[in-house]
Amino acid sequence: MGDLAPLAQFAPSPASPGQMTRKQKAAVIIRLLLSHGLDVPLKELPDEVQAELTLLLGSMRHIDRSTLSGVVDEFVEELEALGLTFPRGVAGALSVLDGKISPHTAARLRKEAGVRQTGDPWDRVRALDLKKLQPIAESESIEIAAVMLSKLDTGKAAELLSKLPGPRARRIAYAISLTSGISPEALDRIGLSLASQLDAQPDSVFDKDPVERVGAILNFSTAATRDDVLEGLDETDSDFAERVRKAIFTFTNIPARVAPRDIPKVVRQVDPGMLVTALAACNGAEETATADYVLGNMSARLADSLREEVNDRGKVKPKDAEEAMNSVVSAIRELEAAGELLLLAGDEDEEG
Repeated sequence: MGDLAPLAQFAPSPASPGQMTRKQKAAVIIRLLLSHGLDVPLKELPDEVQAELTLLLGSMRHIDRSTLSGVVDEFVEELEALGLTFPRGVAGALSVLDGKISPHTAARLRKEAGVRQTGDPWDRVRALDLKKLQPIAESESIEIAAVMLSKLDTGKAAELLSKLPGPRARRIAYAISLTSGISPEALDRIGLSLASQLDAQPDSVFDKDPVERVGAILNFSTAATRDDVLEGLDETDSDFAERVRKAIFTFTNIPARVAPRDIPKVVRQVDPGMLVTALAACNGAEETATADYVLGNMSARLADSLREEVNDRGKVKPKDAEEAMNSVVSAIRELEAAGELLLLAGDEDEEG
């Protein structure tokens, strides 16, 4: 009679809904939705359910119209009779409440229940800001850092790379060229590992990191206090002290940090009396250079007028000098916060 195996593909599925299991009926509904071009978010199902559904669809052949109609009618009846459903377990509840409860509470519940956060872990990594990504790029292995940068948007990856020390940035850039052979499974494991590290990081109660907070405080401290604090930081943590120095912006930093074209904006923002006092108080080499820089980047008529007022101002008390110079710094910070002024990096010249 010959080999009848090829005819097995035409073997019918159960002839009526009553002969079908609930899983088979679910497979029929999914196949029907897909055949009509509807987007069924199957990837949100657990891996084992996706696999079982795939095998089930592969094992079924065909059903007649009356059977299909019966399955659909039964499905519609169940939907109409359904009042409300609740998610199963903590994982489902967290999915329903995503964005409705605080990230801190969600992370704690997920950790206590041993629940893996659903979805692509790389989506969570890509959504993070550079302040959270930079420590990972600095502490993880070169290979892991290269994979992470490869999964970021190009602009974000470039910005992150520019914040890393030169030798490490070059090694990571080279390692990126070696990531093409990584398997999907390994990529997923790396993403899960990085995402779990990030989930484990406590949410900061401050809107700025320690360097920015200390720098902001020292910006408006007296010069003596600032020097004393930085000296103490040098003794306890020289690296932190150096980063704080870079975050500090004082009156004498104006020539290096404020572009010449922005000086007129600053002058208009500062109280005229405070500006005259600040310029009159300049007596050291750095302060004098700052005064010359400010006067040299405004109209000649205004500069001459200010020089006359400075000469008439006479000697300035240290307390008044600090207040006036801090007033100029505050004006610059306000312009920066409003997006009307962009501070230079401090070690680069202004471009065009």
